[in-house]
Amino acid sequence: MEIFAELSEHRYEQVVFCHDRQTGLRAIIAIHDTTLGPALGGCRMYPYASEDEALVDVLRLARGMTYKAAASGLNLGGGKSVIIGDPHTDKSEALFRSFGRYIETLGGRYIVAEDVGTSTEDMAHIRVETSHVVGADVTHGGSGDPSPFTALGVLQGMRACAEEVFGSSSLEGLTVAVQGLGHVGYNLCRLLHEEGANLIVTDVEEAAVERAISEFSAKPVEPDEILSVPCDILAPCALGAVINDETLPHLRCRIVAGSANNVLLEPRHGEELAGRGILYAPDYVINAGGLINVADELEGYNRARATQRVKRIYDSMKSIIAISRRDGVPTHVAADTLALERIQAISSIERLHTGHPYGERPRQREVL
Repeated sequence: MEIFAELSEHRYEQVVFCHDRQTGLRAIIAIHDTTLGPALGGCRMYPYASEDEALVDVLRLARGMTYKAAASGLNLGGGKSVIIGDPHTDKSEALFRSFGRYIETLGGRYIVAEDVGTSTEDMAHIRVETSHVVGADVTHGGSGDPSPFTALGVLQGMRACAEEVFGSSSLEGLTVAVQGLGHVGYNLCRLLHEEGANLIVTDVEEAAVERAISEFSAKPVEPDEILSVPCDILAPCALGAVINDETLPHLRCRIVAGSANNVLLEPRHGEELAGRGILYAPDYVINAGGLINVADELEGYNRARATQRVKRIYDSMKSIIAISRRDGVPTHVAADTLALERIQAISSIERLHTGHPYGERPRQREVL
C-alpha cells in the first residue's frame, strides 16, 4: 500500500503506528480530519490477517467518523484506532496501558472510546495513562451502555423520513421490519412499540425473537425473509451491505432506516433505492446516537442533555432530505454534502482568522 498517496487523496492528517514488544502491542491510530475539533473514535481489536488489512480498516473507519461527527453537529473530528490481536486471548492490562501512553503523546488530538473487541474495562485501563478517553462505565463517571441512545437516534431518523413519505412524523400504525435484535435492535423495538408501530422481527438467536414476541407482540419471520416482507419501514440493525443487487428487487418498503453500518454495499445502490422511490436514511447519520452520547462526557456527562442532543438527529435527517431536493441527488450523497459543507464553513472561518491555508490546526487546540 502506498501510504502517503492514500493519505493525500483523502486528506488524512496523521497515522501513528504503535508497538511495544514487552506487551505485544501492535496498534494503528488514524486521524482523518480535525477541522471541527479533536478526533474521536473507538478502538477496535481484531485478529487482522495482515498489517495492510489493519491499515485499510483503520483509514476507512477514521474517515467515516469525520462524516458522522460533522453531520451530527458535533465539534469533533474523525479518528479511529485498531489493535491487531485476538480480543479473546491477547488482552491484558499492560497492553491497554501501553496503548494509553501512545494516546497521551498525541496531546488530545485523538480521543479513544470502545469499539468492536474492546470494552469499558479496557477503557478503564487506558484511562490510567491518559485523560483522552470516553466510554467508561457509569461507576467511573462515564455514560455506560450507548445502545439506548443509538436506538433513540434511529427512531428520530425514522420520524423525519415518515414525515416526508407519509406526511406525519408519527410512527403509530406503521409496520416496521427490524433485522437484528441485539442491544440496539431490541431497544429500537421497545421504542417503536411505545409509539404504537407494528413490528416484524428476525434474528439468528431464537431467544431474542421470542422476547420480542412476548414483550412487543412482534410478528416473527425467518432471517432470509425479512428483507422482502411488505412493510412501511425496513430497519437493518445487524449486518452491513444488506442493500445490494440481489436484495434490491425484493424490497417491499417505502423507507430504509436502521442502525447497521454500511447498509449499502456500494454507493450506486443508494441511487437505485431513490430510483425505486424508497427513501434511505444514511446509516452514519441516524446511528450516531451512541457517538453523540459518549461525546457528552467531554463536558461532564449529563444524561438529559445527551438525550436532547440525540433527538436532534431528526433535524439532521430533515436537512439531508432538503439538500437531496435542492441538489437533485440521493440522500446518501446529500448526507456527505451536509457533512462537507459544515467542515468547509468552519475551515473558511479559521483560514480567515489565522491566515493558515488549512486554518487553525489541531495541535493548537486545548481539548480536555
